[in-house]
Amino acid sequence: MRAARTDMEAGDVSSPATVKVWDPLVRIFHWSLVGLFAFAFLTGDELQGPHELAGYVIAGLVALRIVWGLVGSRHARFSSFVYRPSTVAGFLGDTLRMKARRYLGHNPAGGLMVIALLLAIAAISVTGYMMTTDAYWGVGWVEELHEASAFGALALVALHLAGVLVASFEHGENLVRAMITGRKRAPGPGDVA
Repeated sequence: MRAARTDMEAGDVSSPATVKVWDPLVRIFHWSLVGLFAFAFLTGDELQGPHELAGYVIAGLVALRIVWGLVGSRHARFSSFVYRPSTVAGFLGDTLRMKARRYLGHNPAGGLMVIALLLAIAAISVTGYMMTTDAYWGVGWVEELHEASAFGALALVALHLAGVLVASFEHGENLVRAMITGRKRAPGPGDVA
């Protein structure tokens, strides 16, 4: 009987059944990016060598996540969480009214945030690399774009955290824990699975 429940763990009223959502690659990518971005942001002016190394690792992680977004597990694929702008706008309006549907994977706002963060971090990585080349070393606009992209990414992180808090509260689900364990509450009748 236990073998039949590999994707779902039974729970009681206080601990409902859960399902696997976030695969290990998504979770390792997420938390590695959190740590490396924080490290790179805090060391940019002080520790150039470690800062650059962190940047190269971040660029590799972003490249891997893009590939995984095309061929990875169900909830990791871009096709499962990239929505039309009208869907995102409708979801945000429902969220403001605390009436948004619960999504098993990324909700429309979360999907947009994934894309925005990947683009911002890619811009940081490209401009960071450019600053190490002979052609762009010391070029003002490249340094300014690198710094602006970093602060833009930081603003996106703040929005992301706010969205996680709102969605966690609205749906009674700890999304931070879900990104650690990979499991979320099993979908209910009104959820988008």
